[in-house]
Amino acid sequence: MYKMTDNELTQMGAVITTREIQQEPELWLETFKIYQEKKQAIDAFLGKIESEFNEPVRVVFTGAGSSAYVGDTAMPYLTENGDRNHFRFEAIDTTKIVSTPKQYLEKDTPTILVSFARSGNSPESVATVDIAEKYVKHLYQITITCAPEGKLALHAQEDDKNLVLMQPARSNDKGFAMTGSFSCMLLTTLLVFDAQHSDEQKETYVNAISKMGHEVIDRVDDIQKLVDTDFERIVYLGSGALGGLTREAQLKVLELTAGQKVTVFDTSMGFRHGPKSFVNSKTLLFDFVSNNAYTRQYDVDILEEVAGDEIAPVVMGIGVQSAHNFTGSNFNFANGDDSIPDGYMAFPDVMFAQTISLLSSIKVKNTPDTPSATGTVNRVVKGVTIHDFEG
Repeated sequence: MYKMTDNELTQMGAVITTREIQQEPELWLETFKIYQEKKQAIDAFLGKIESEFNEPVRVVFTGAGSSAYVGDTAMPYLTENGDRNHFRFEAIDTTKIVSTPKQYLEKDTPTILVSFARSGNSPESVATVDIAEKYVKHLYQITITCAPEGKLALHAQEDDKNLVLMQPARSNDKGFAMTGSFSCMLLTTLLVFDAQHSDEQKETYVNAISKMGHEVIDRVDDIQKLVDTDFERIVYLGSGALGGLTREAQLKVLELTAGQKVTVFDTSMGFRHGPKSFVNSKTLLFDFVSNNAYTRQYDVDILEEVAGDEIAPVVMGIGVQSAHNFTGSNFNFANGDDSIPDGYMAFPDVMFAQTISLLSSIKVKNTPDTPSATGTVNRVVKGVTIHDFEG
């Protein structure tokens, strides 16, 4: 796909999505530059909050769909690598907050609401901000969005308690599925809240993931061979932050194939507890293998177990070589090493998953740029009624 001309891709209804995945490695470098430019403002914003409260401030990552999965991926990593003396990280979907706000928001707890939004116009995202502003007494906000003209970005203007972090302009995906928007918002979140690694280390990681992203593009023929397998189902597994990433990986398959390929996601250890029943002779199973030596053991264990069952035609580890590796098939990134934290490994991993989804969409004769032929699923959700919340 990445080697085709724009004209060829246009005829397949795939030019937008293909190019938007293909540009991600450059967008990550751009995202880091934006972070450097905003670093002083970020430090001042968080520093003010730290000085105001004598207790850890609740940081709630929120969004809907892929935007919610940004938080699902970031939260486990930052629980380990963030500043736990000042912040307590949680990931809660806007859809949960809007429908049952008092079950998720804490009225008297100092809170930073971090809103992830590609367009900033999703009804639930706008409503979550409105409800939180009404209900939480000590509320600060960080708006991480790709659209300066979106409702969330405009709402935050002139509000010194709301820091807006705009993503690269090209990350505002024009295609149906979130690709660069997802990965850029995730990267910004790690850069802002990762307190265990210096900016020099972060830059090293970003350069490495960019090179690994280019590997995905260069090795698209290898990924095509996997998709050429006679399959009906896809499983994504992982642990910690990479376990959070599995939900975004499986969603891409559902979106781009319009449900013609069935998917599940789970943690590497959780998969045995019932969901493993999903595996049959037409299943592709991928595990995002952790770089943490302890955690990696569990990822490799489930890969060895499923491969030993001799049912699924493809059982594959995604990641880098380390001292302990799956003895079966692996998609190993040559430009990475096992010193790169899992939070940052999420980026080449998700590009692999996005490519699987793109190629699967073409396989089922769908159009990735407009995958919902019925129009019942939209780029920005429609048909949502937001009911009044009195608090």
